Amino acid sequence: MLKSVNQWCFAADTPLERVLEVSKDAGYDAVELNLYEPGGIGLTMDTTAAQAEEVGRLARSHGLQLRSLSTGLLWGHPLSSPDAQVREQGRRIVVKQLELAELLGIDTVLVVPGAVNKDTSYDQCYERSQREMLILAQEAEKRKVRIGVENVWNKFLLSPLEMARYVDECQSDYVGVYFDVGNILLYGFPEQWIRILGSRIFKIHVKDFKTDVGNGSGFVSLLSGDVDWSAVRSALGEIGYTDTLTAELGIYKSDPLQLIYDTARHLEIILGGNAR
Repeated sequence: MLKSVNQWCFAADTPLERVLEVSKDAGYDAVELNLYEPGGIGLTMDTTAAQAEEVGRLARSHGLQLRSLSTGLLWGHPLSSPDAQVREQGRRIVVKQLELAELLGIDTVLVVPGAVNKDTSYDQCYERSQREMLILAQEAEKRKVRIGVENVWNKFLLSPLEMARYVDECQSDYVGVYFDVGNILLYGFPEQWIRILGSRIFKIHVKDFKTDVGNGSGFVSLLSGDVDWSAVRSALGEIGYTDTLTAELGIYKSDPLQLIYDTARHLEIILGGNAR
């Protein structure tokens, strides 16, 4: 498996070249970039083909792979919204992800499908977001880029059986799962989810979590929470997963870049190595 780090692990004002330079120095194999609003650092909704190709050249110059593309923009434009215009904007965001991924040779984009809230019931979230996913699957197939549906704290897809059903019903080899190990720990066991989802898993996010905290403050650095990393590694081996483990963690307050170096060592241990 490959060690990877998300751009969100760096301070928001970190220049892209610095992100790549530090990631390479810390020993990562890949970096997961994010899609931002215009004016953001790196890839944005107004990034041109020429600009995207320059980002690709910059990553290659540092010997780093770009294998997945994330975004936080869908939280403001959920595919489950009761407002058709909001859903349309959500589609545009995912299409832009797919377009940039194709240009950069990235094989998977991360998509949060929607959220259950007071305005959107569980069944409405399922039906609306899946209808949008069926449309987006056609775009994904055209561009040969996969959509990985992520499990997040959105009160949706709360069991591995349901998540498997959700992506299976899309009837596309280009729709699967972007599995987040740490996000599951509040209500499940990641190793069980991994075995049940199996080959549906396209990519893996890693963070750790202390269940006795039980809220967002429970997310902690790798190896310091309650994830059974040995069990997770075994489950990934059983399903034949060999792609990226991408760290997505909160930034250290006193020395932000130290997080990048510490996490690289933690990933080495999770992968069965010795980082001492």
